[in-house]
Amino acid sequence: MADKKQYLVFGVGRFGTALARTLGELGHEVLAVDSDESRVAAIAPYVTNAMQLQPMDEEGMRALGIRNFDGVIVAIGDNLQHSIMTCIMCKEMGAQYIVGKASDAMHAKVLLTLGVDRVVFPERDMGVRLAHTLTSPHLLDLINLNEDYVLVNLTCPQSWVGKSLREANIRHKHNVSVLAIYHGPQMSMDIKADTKLSADDRLLILGHRRDVESVEALE
Repeated sequence: MADKKQYLVFGVGRFGTALARTLGELGHEVLAVDSDESRVAAIAPYVTNAMQLQPMDEEGMRALGIRNFDGVIVAIGDNLQHSIMTCIMCKEMGAQYIVGKASDAMHAKVLLTLGVDRVVFPERDMGVRLAHTLTSPHLLDLINLNEDYVLVNLTCPQSWVGKSLREANIRHKHNVSVLAIYHGPQMSMDIKADTKLSADDRLLILGHRRDVESVEALE
């Protein structure tokens, strides 16, 4: 692939394993590092390379060539000290872009103070997404882009069925944008004003949180 990149993943628990495997499946080069020999053996078939490295082994980390990776993900979630020190060393060794997994708000604050480029809360974010999908009749998935804007995947509201995008007047009436329409397994991004909506369609919608919530509430 033309945009093939190299990623370094520290910590291959459930989150780190899912991340490393997916990056590999997408065609990128992935080096997975963990202190647990069994975890290293488990992830090895799914990544470019996997190795065992003890926490805070500065010499071992320098040998990885951290500055050469497009992104470093510190997915260590079971030891706050190891997570923080790994981020510090990655920063000192010239990491281009660091993503840190945080277990709570204080952990996140520390990582951001250290200069980590992005902090994620896998368990919290999944809980938020699940809560939204359980309480909305149309919502299938939700991604928070920032505090105000969200990207959602929802079933077509009944009031839109049989109408074109122009007739439903979605953009002006609801102030959201339809980015794609899923017809069964097929996704179409070639959306025109006269595109008709059906009951089986799923819509990928972008908008301000309050506007998207109003769409979710439609019958």
